[in-house]
Order: sequence, then C-alpha cells, then structure tokens
Amino acid sequence: MGRVSDGKTKLMEAVLELIWTGSYGSTTIDQICEKAGVKKGSFYYFFDSKSDVAVTAIDADWQRRRAEIDTLFSPTVPPLERLRRYCEFGYRFQTEIKAKFGRVLGCPQFCLGAEVSTREDILQKKIQEILEQKRKYLESAIRDAHAEGLINAPDAASKSRALSAYIEGLLTQARIQNNLEIIREAICGIFDLLGVKEMESASIKPGK
Repeated sequence: MGRVSDGKTKLMEAVLELIWTGSYGSTTIDQICEKAGVKKGSFYYFFDSKSDVAVTAIDADWQRRRAEIDTLFSPTVPPLERLRRYCEFGYRFQTEIKAKFGRVLGCPQFCLGAEVSTREDILQKKIQEILEQKRKYLESAIRDAHAEGLINAPDAASKSRALSAYIEGLLTQARIQNNLEIIREAICGIFDLLGVKEMESASIKPGK
C-alpha cells in the first residue's frame, strides 16, 4: 500500500510542477508519468484524466498550505501585521521558487486559472474556490482593522477584492519579468490602498 500511495503522490507533485513551470495545455499524461517515474497504466489506476490529477493535486497542495496561512492570519495577530506577514510569506515563497527553478513563477492558481477558465470547467471551479478562500483571509484582516479604527473600510469584501487583484497583478508581473523586486512592493501598495497613514518600515526587506 505504501508504494501505491507513493506513486499517487509522485504523480500529483509532477503535474503541479509541470503546469506551473510550463503550462497546462502543453503538459501531457506521458510527461507527467515520466517525471513521476510512474508507468502510464498506474496513472489510470489513480486518475481518470489530466484534469482529474490536476484538480486533486491543486486541492491537496492548497490544503497543505492553509495551515501556515491560518497562522499568518490568526486573530491573535494585529490585523495590519497579518497583511505584512502575508506579503513577507509570499516574497519568501517566490524567492525559494526562483532558487529552485531559476524563475519567479507567480501564483499557481491564478496562472492556471487564466489559462484554462474558458475550457476546463472542473479546474476553473476548483481554482475559483481556492482564490475565494484566499480573498477571505484578506477580508477578515480588513474588517478587523476597520473595527479597530486603523483604516476606513466599511465594505471589507469590496476592499479585499481590490487587494486580491493588486496582489495577483504584482505576482503576474513578477512572473512575466522574472523579477522578485516587484513583489517587495506589495505591502506598500496594500497600505496605500487601505489608506494606512504610518508607512514606515512597510517595504519587505532583503532576505525576509
């Protein structure tokens, strides 16, 4: 059973890397199997199709990452500090990705969603679900910051959509330009959009 489980995990890891570093459309089942070191017959033991393994892998990867994001957005952390830590987390993550793959890769869900949303309904729905969950973290921080009188944002949902679009835009630009410095601007832009007065020490420092 251990070997069976290992094969499934390897296929999921392989499809995530291939579609993130390349594209969903250019990735084939043969490539997924080759990268995972799993025979094609075994692929169909676990999954019905490329979209099936992609949806499963994306969901599993997100569930693993949520624990850390839950910690970043803990109600015990001051709301504006949650946003700062989230930006620092994103910068560190993209730095690690660039060190591993040689490129800034941006948001995996956003990149894939932009590619497949018009033709892969199951994938589109899963990606939309994850992006909405990510937005909810921003909304909670904004709502708490407003309640504490730190910002004026009575419509936290609307403001969170603006912040989400801004963050995803920065990550996409960073991917296109292969430039980590773009991501370092995130917290300054977020504080500006929220009307935060105290901007000192807002930027993400090198090495963070």
